[in-house]
Amino acid sequence: MSLERFISDAISPWMKREGPESDIVLSSRVRLARNIHQFVFPIAADKESAHEVIGSISSCTNEEETEPLEMLMMEKLKPIQKRVLVEKHLISPNLAEQAKYGAVLMNDDESVSIMLNEEDHIRIQCLAPGFQLEEVLHKANEIDDLIEKNVDYAFDEKRGYLTSCPTNVGTGLRASVMMHLPALVLTKKMSRIIPAINQLGLAVRGIYGEGTEAQGNIFQISNQMTLGKSEEDIMEDLAGVVAQVIQQERAARKQLQDALKLQLEDKLFRSLGTLENCRIIQSKEAAKCLSDVRLGIDLEILPGISKTILNELMILTQPGFLQQYAGEVLTPEERDIRRATLIRERIKLENR
Repeated sequence: MSLERFISDAISPWMKREGPESDIVLSSRVRLARNIHQFVFPIAADKESAHEVIGSISSCTNEEETEPLEMLMMEKLKPIQKRVLVEKHLISPNLAEQAKYGAVLMNDDESVSIMLNEEDHIRIQCLAPGFQLEEVLHKANEIDDLIEKNVDYAFDEKRGYLTSCPTNVGTGLRASVMMHLPALVLTKKMSRIIPAINQLGLAVRGIYGEGTEAQGNIFQISNQMTLGKSEEDIMEDLAGVVAQVIQQERAARKQLQDALKLQLEDKLFRSLGTLENCRIIQSKEAAKCLSDVRLGIDLEILPGISKTILNELMILTQPGFLQQYAGEVLTPEERDIRRATLIRERIKLENR
């Protein structure tokens, strides 16, 4: 498969669009956790019970007035295929690795994915480019309302929606934004901002959520608790913090351009040179250089390169995608060689 075809097929269509504040906010996501009251939680479910859940959700999401959703059963997918879905943020690592009888429903542009029999029976996820929290919440609530017409949720008048993990009890809402914050990292302000955000009841994590490292200056900011807060309060708190972080990142970018213009340009051009010429590159170094190049594009220091290059290559250079592109299982060393080759080819496409 040619690189052009691979990129076209591999990248979710919603990722190719731009949204508000998309130079800093890469994406917005909302996830709703729900359970059906007559079934035990997935962790204790047998195959028959798990398949009953899948059947009931599949039937109510395939009504005529809804957009078509494609079903993928985890037990029928190869390990690399599941890894690719994780790298595209369409399923969680837990669904890929632990949920033997799990499944996912996805729409055509992959902005909606409904995970079934993960930690909870139902996890509705909606994604959008840029800073669009209200829009993704509205879409998730539409799907939630449709499902609730057909199944009886596990719900308590005092506690709200009942979930497998206590931190999701209440609204069952997790909202997050993925942010590219290179200037705050370069000016060493991020180390002060993270504790301040944590004190407000929000979490700052890496690109793949809980337990992951922030590579390429990409941080995920999300709410931590859902009990005792309304959806409106959760969204308002998160949106307010994100707006402040955007403002601080813009100020830090201006500070770098005003005070260290030549040093900044040297750093960004060096990173572009590394990506254009490398023959072996590990994922951490690739993420760092890609972050620099994206900053250079946003500041109009590196003209003629598409803004989508960071979004594309941060996914295409992950282990699952590299192996899917190669058509075989690769050792870590072989992945480093393939990663360098793919990056060089992608930049050549851009130059053409």
